[in-house]
Amino acid sequence: MKLKLIIVSLLFSGSLLAQTATEIIKKADAKMKGETFYGEMSMTIVRPTWKRTVKFKTWGLGTEYSLALVTYPPKEKGQTFLNRENEMWTWNPIINRLIKLPPSMLSQGWMGSDYSNDDLLKESSLVNDYVHTILAEEQIDGELCWKIELMPKEDAAVVWGKVLKWVSKAEYNQLKTEYYDEDEYLVKTEIASNVQLMGGKRIPSHIEIISADEPKKKTLVDITKVEFDKPYSKSFFSQQNMKRLR
Repeated sequence: MKLKLIIVSLLFSGSLLAQTATEIIKKADAKMKGETFYGEMSMTIVRPTWKRTVKFKTWGLGTEYSLALVTYPPKEKGQTFLNRENEMWTWNPIINRLIKLPPSMLSQGWMGSDYSNDDLLKESSLVNDYVHTILAEEQIDGELCWKIELMPKEDAAVVWGKVLKWVSKAEYNQLKTEYYDEDEYLVKTEIASNVQLMGGKRIPSHIEIISADEPKKKTLVDITKVEFDKPYSKSFFSQQNMKRLR
C-alpha cells in the first residue's frame, strides 16, 4: 500500500512539473510574439573569411502566418518571404517570380544565415509541437533560469530532435537555446542578451547564433524596432501583399 502511494505521488508530481514547464514556455513564447508581431532587424552573417549584413522587416500572426521583407543590401532589397498555414513562398522582384518552397527547405539557412527558414517563417509551435520538462535551475549571465527540455511530439512536423531552453525566472526571457538534431547532436546555440524596453516589454535586443561544429561561423541579430498586438488580419499575409510591401 505504501509503495502504491509513493508511485501515485511520483506520477502526480511529474505531471505537475510537466504542466509547469509548459506554462513557462507559453509565457516566454507569448512575450516574444504577442497576438501579432512587427519587427525591424539587422542581421550580420559571419564566416571565417567574410561577413555580410542583411536588414529586414518581419510581421507575424500566431505561428501560421508570417511575412519578411528584405530592405538591405540593394541587390536583394524587395525580396519577400511568406508563410501561410502550411505553405511557404518567396517573391523576387528582380526576376518577377513567385516560388513555392518545399517542406524540405525548412531546415535550410535563411538568406545564407544560421537562422533556418523554420526559425524565421514557419516557427514550429514551441507550445503545441513539443513535450516540456524542467531539468534544472541554472544561471545565465547572472540571471536565474529554468532549464527546460523540449522533445517533439510523435506527429509534429518539426526540424529539431530536441531543444533546450533557459528561460529567466524574473522576466520569462529566453536567454539561451540549444538545438539538437534527431540523433541529439548539438547543431547550434542561440544566446540572447542586451535586454531593453521595446514595444512596451523588456526583451533581449541582441541575439547570437553559433554553429556547434564551426564556432567561427555565426549569425548576429540586432532588433531595432518592435511592435506588438497591432491589428493585422489573415488577409495581410497574402501572395498579393508580398509584391506590395515596402
